[in-house]
Amino acid sequence: MKRLFLLSSLMFVMTMNLSCRSEVVESKGNPLLEEWTTEFGVPPFDLIRAEHYEPAFEAAMQMHVDEINAIIRSEEEPTFDNVMLALDNAGVRLAEINLIFGMLSSSDLDDEMQEVQNRIMPRLEQHYNAIMLNDSLFQRVKAVYDRRAQFNLDDVQTRLVEKTYNDFVRSGALLEGEAKSRLMEINAELTALNIRFGNNLLAENGNFTMLLNESQMEGLPEGVRNQAQEAAVAAGKSGYLFTLDKPSMIPFLTYSPNRELRRQLYDGYLKRGDNDNEFDNKQIIEDMTRLRVEKAHLLGYKSYSHYVTADQMAGTPEAVYELLDEIWEPALESAKRELEEMKSLFAADHPEQVFESSDWWYYAEKVRKQKYQLDEEAVRKYLSLDNVRDGMFYLANRLYGISFRPITAPRYHKDCSVYQVLDTDQSHLGVLYLDPYPRKSKSGGAWCGYFTEQRYVDGERKAPVVGIVCNFTPPVGDTPSLLTFDEAETMFHEFGHALHFLFADVRYRSLAEVEGDFVELPSQIMENWAFEPEIMKVYATHYRSKEVIPDYLIEKIATASLFNQGFSTTELAAAALIDMDVHSMENFTDMDVRAFESYNLATRRGLIPEIAPRYRLPYFAHIFNGGYSSGYYFYLWAEVLDKDAFAAFKQSRDLCDKDLARSFRYDLLAQGGQRPGMEMYRKFRGADPDKLPMLKARGLWSEPVIVDSLATEPFNTAVEELSFGDEQ
Repeated sequence: MKRLFLLSSLMFVMTMNLSCRSEVVESKGNPLLEEWTTEFGVPPFDLIRAEHYEPAFEAAMQMHVDEINAIIRSEEEPTFDNVMLALDNAGVRLAEINLIFGMLSSSDLDDEMQEVQNRIMPRLEQHYNAIMLNDSLFQRVKAVYDRRAQFNLDDVQTRLVEKTYNDFVRSGALLEGEAKSRLMEINAELTALNIRFGNNLLAENGNFTMLLNESQMEGLPEGVRNQAQEAAVAAGKSGYLFTLDKPSMIPFLTYSPNRELRRQLYDGYLKRGDNDNEFDNKQIIEDMTRLRVEKAHLLGYKSYSHYVTADQMAGTPEAVYELLDEIWEPALESAKRELEEMKSLFAADHPEQVFESSDWWYYAEKVRKQKYQLDEEAVRKYLSLDNVRDGMFYLANRLYGISFRPITAPRYHKDCSVYQVLDTDQSHLGVLYLDPYPRKSKSGGAWCGYFTEQRYVDGERKAPVVGIVCNFTPPVGDTPSLLTFDEAETMFHEFGHALHFLFADVRYRSLAEVEGDFVELPSQIMENWAFEPEIMKVYATHYRSKEVIPDYLIEKIATASLFNQGFSTTELAAAALIDMDVHSMENFTDMDVRAFESYNLATRRGLIPEIAPRYRLPYFAHIFNGGYSSGYYFYLWAEVLDKDAFAAFKQSRDLCDKDLARSFRYDLLAQGGQRPGMEMYRKFRGADPDKLPMLKARGLWSEPVIVDSLATEPFNTAVEELSFGDEQ
């Protein structure tokens, strides 16, 4: 997942001039405000402390206010340079501080940082939206927008003008009087609720542990046992400790024959934010949903999903539902067939009992071993973290000619490793941080984000500093971190985001972001190479013997590639659908969160009780504490693009075809948001994306039946043409 540290549009009613706190904040002694002398411009993490952030934010906000006021007070006729370019160049220091804080508050959030977050985020939101709602500033922006055809602008400059104007409008610049005031109140409330949701979830994750004794460890692989034992020691306990972190939870669900313990652990995961305690998120969800409906209406949209999708490739919620509904039925039917395969094994173990969602991983692994003779634990021995990292570096070199050099640089945590990224001509392309292991202060999941952004300074490209943050199984004793299939795939996924950031060559900061439903294309396409035999033979070696992964094991991996795809697609689509359902309300009515989920997924769409959505609403941080509200569909939407794009490489004579890679780099990755996403995709592929490769990759496509020696139509009406909706 690409971490979205973008600020939502809080509104703050302004008069003619912006203002900030009047006191001057000293920059001396604050590393966030001083010029950094670190090599390659990495943040001085070794000097930054929690107490530095608040004064740094205050000082940087004042700098930004001064820059904005200079634009407003100018007596010159509004032009591209004195409005659009000046606006794009304003607030650089503030943006940089916010990027660092955003990354670290998710990857290393202690009590002191949490207090800073609670205090500064509302003020920061007010600050940004004071700018977006300033009528004098908007009038100068509008003056340039209205006369853009007269300024002899190139295509990128024109896009900057149009995007800037549209951003102001979507932030409420056209509203007046009470409507502006109400929008300000709504967004202030949403900011506070967003923070509370995240804090509650962090507390729920940390509060649940399952401490076991030796007799309860039956069936668990040595690596899982060792990891749990080390976790217990770190917590000052004896025995074996399991948590809701996926590197701890999923292996237990997969290998433990103790059904009651599996249920206990998985229920702890599913009930986060839904325990009717001080950390319960259900009322927060209701409040955020109500406020988002009201916000959408104020801005002229029927629902919040209409507001969000209007600025994406999809264009409308209807286009999103069309894709999700098309996937849902075949995915669910596939999952039901998978369930039937497991039920016979389950019945032998638990006669006359009912299969539950917490049983899925254990019996899926049994089927995998029985049907495909594939033992995931055996494969993990070839997927050490170092191997997977080297494999993705090798792949990037094969595709793009870039290389990675370990460097000594300030780190924000001892687990981080740091690399300089060198371009084909050995020039500096950027810096990459890897932060792989879970800890109590880190949010769950995996993401990639900026510490410093790519931008231009005096005509020269300033290279970015990028971070990949994961929660992988940590090393234990002399056994290195050994990754599962999913973890290895996740590593390649986040590396795709990193390449997108590293290759960015965007003239204007405001055009750095692509559409949300395009953003997962650069990451998801990298997953396609992860288990290709040609690539695996390079990086997958046994962590002890150094033996290259044998052909028979690669063949088993390929044979089992569609295994459990019904389940994984169904739980993913279920989460995307419930996100759209929540945000497609055109009129809010009081909602019972549990009943809402049950009706929309089980009653309305037939989700079987043996599968829970990947994210239930009370812990759905993507949509209530992140940038994916009305956007969890992004992953499936982008998968259509990534599978079609990878098909181009498969169809060539070289899986790492350099000409295709060059086009992918310069026509897509380097462009940022300088051009519409579909336009960039068509330039690379030469055509609209085809949905068929995605359907095949997920096992949702049946080859047409041959009748009287004539093939039936290769696509049914529903899938013959891929419609991404009108581009906005």
